[in-house]
Amino acid sequence: MLISTLSPIRATRMNRFNSTVPDDEYLADSNVLFYLSDAVTQLLEHKEEYTQFGVIRYFAEYFSSVKNSNHVLFREYNYIRATPHNRASFIRVFWRCYRQIGKNGDLLSMLEYRSLLQLLCPDFPLEILQSAARIVLMDDAIDCLMSFSDFLYTFQLQFYYQEFLDSVLVIYQDLLAGKSPNTVIVPTSTSIEQLPSAAAEENDKEEQQQDGVEPSTLAQCIDAFCDRFKHSHPPRSCMREVLDQFNKVSYYSFLMGLAKHETINQTIGALPSKAELLIDPEMDQELDKLIAQISVSPGSNSSGSAVGGLKEVQKKASPRRNIHHRRKMEVESDGSTEETDSSEN
Repeated sequence: MLISTLSPIRATRMNRFNSTVPDDEYLADSNVLFYLSDAVTQLLEHKEEYTQFGVIRYFAEYFSSVKNSNHVLFREYNYIRATPHNRASFIRVFWRCYRQIGKNGDLLSMLEYRSLLQLLCPDFPLEILQSAARIVLMDDAIDCLMSFSDFLYTFQLQFYYQEFLDSVLVIYQDLLAGKSPNTVIVPTSTSIEQLPSAAAEENDKEEQQQDGVEPSTLAQCIDAFCDRFKHSHPPRSCMREVLDQFNKVSYYSFLMGLAKHETINQTIGALPSKAELLIDPEMDQELDKLIAQISVSPGSNSSGSAVGGLKEVQKKASPRRNIHHRRKMEVESDGSTEETDSSEN
């Protein structure tokens, strides 16, 4: 079941029926043990609520929610960033929840996007939003307004490849400082967590005085780094393709090129192409049904009906609610929270 949560390329490589893949490698790459541990933790924390329906059924429901990508709703930040599948699932949930913003053509500030994210993940940090905003605005004033599509694809890149981008920033700064490729200190996996704050401060100072670096030199350093990087990173061919477009490249120009690259978007597998970003017939049908229910609701005014409908959808979508209670209500969740679309109309 869990093999389908991986991207098609990884799923093929890590198929559990492929005898060439060692068991330990499959378990590590598919994160089965992580999800099993979380499932047990959730069961112990809500034992009285879940065990009355049977432990086997609980585990079936839990892994079904993981497969359907609705398991990240309202979970803590450390959980949604814990695996590549969790990150991709959260990106997709954010898109489906707030797609209406893009359809309306609304422009929002970084702090407004953060408020939307915190409705889905209450402790979502500001730093990632700041980094995404710098990509969109090319490190100009990050309090400017951004379109939904521009923000979404840059947020996807920054959130999904966070550790890699933080490391590339350190490499870029070393090159800006005049170090040769042979003396550039490539960050190790253990030092990545310490990079963002110091790197961002240094970058603000350096980029004000520099136009960029040689793309071929940056490509050489990045390629060497990818050889020993343990986290996810964009395909090397895509990064070379983006760098080949520049005579001189800045860090944020490079990232903007990556954010717009359709192959990288397909590799992550969370969002449709930009041409199809605002098209979601299934969501539109659910929204039409909800609006119809609100409009014909007897004995209450429209605002009261809307509030009631919103609360009902929230109860259906929330993973904090009893899993079997949602099933009893015959809800087939696909990872979306329709209430955000309805609230935008």
